[in-house]
Amino acid sequence: MSLSIEQVTKVAKLARLEMSEADLARMQQQLSAILDYIDQLNQLNTDGVEPLAHPLPVQNVFRPDEPVPSLPVEAALQNAPSKAGEYFSVPAVFDTDEPVSH
Repeated sequence: MSLSIEQVTKVAKLARLEMSEADLARMQQQLSAILDYIDQLNQLNTDGVEPLAHPLPVQNVFRPDEPVPSLPVEAALQNAPSKAGEYFSVPAVFDTDEPVSH
């Protein structure tokens, strides 16, 4: 399937691309080649072929999600630069230099 220069110009305009005449000619050839290849693929008999999400078998590589006890507060806060009781203390983001704790 061959695209015309007008079709390529319309696609470039829709994509908000400015292209020179040489770029349009090169893009016409490249897009036409892509559409020709898709045409070849459309001629293949795919009856009975299941759609694939991935060409290789995929397996979950993560550990099972099982509940475990939380870190003790002391261990979680041991490297905190600033803490307020059982919480991290961070500088306020809005209009003040005072640390905020929750």
